[in-house]
Amino acid sequence: MFHSIRLAAIAALTAFTLIGSSVATAQSPVLNRVVKTGKLRVGMSANQPPLNVKGKSGQMIGLEVDLAQGLAYALGLEVEFVQRPFGQLLPALKKGQVDMVMSGVDITPERTRDFLFVGPYLLSGKSLVTTSKALAGAQTVEDINQPDVTFVTLKNSTSAEFVKKNIPKAKRVGVDTYEQAVAKVIDGSASAMIADLPACILAILKNPDAGLITLEEPLSVEPMGIAVSARDARFYNLVDNYIDTFEATGILSALRAKWFEDDAWLEELP
Repeated sequence: MFHSIRLAAIAALTAFTLIGSSVATAQSPVLNRVVKTGKLRVGMSANQPPLNVKGKSGQMIGLEVDLAQGLAYALGLEVEFVQRPFGQLLPALKKGQVDMVMSGVDITPERTRDFLFVGPYLLSGKSLVTTSKALAGAQTVEDINQPDVTFVTLKNSTSAEFVKKNIPKAKRVGVDTYEQAVAKVIDGSASAMIADLPACILAILKNPDAGLITLEEPLSVEPMGIAVSARDARFYNLVDNYIDTFEATGILSALRAKWFEDDAWLEELP
């Protein structure tokens, strides 16, 4: 994988050459900081497999982890993973506490008012995990928009906004992690977890005896991207050039196959 990334780095125009040039001006606060420290700080929740999670060894693993490591390597930087609850990641980016957020962040018009997004590098969609055959048989949001249903989502996530906007009659509960959300579904304190499709599939794989089921088709289709500061267009352009090259050279396709088509990585989970 890193051999391919080396080739991609060479092919990515002369983007990294720009880092050491006068391009990094006072109008490029993130780029300046990254160049000065030699470090790329990537915000992740560390609990969103197969995108990002801490493995048995304590090391971060996942598609986004591989992508962040490859990007940092191609840029000649050291990567530092900054773990925060999902709802705190974008605020941390706005405060300059991380250089980018790569944690299953859906690209939305609301978020694009405050941040720039590189990508998308993955297409996902909203689905649900439940023990109820009736809920799992839903084909539209109207089928699950009922006052006697309680949905659990990650706090400050697009899933929470999805429930609020599209399923207003239902009750809503917010939690910090997917593990907490799935536990509520299993113990019956929530009717279902609304989340991105990968998280729903993983919940079923990790709890084979819990009777969890999901929808045949997601309720929506959403693109995921890398969130960066809207105050540094040069840093955005730099990252965008490399991600475009990773896509063109097949690196992103290989990562998607590794983490979504091959389940060997499940053995690395705690």
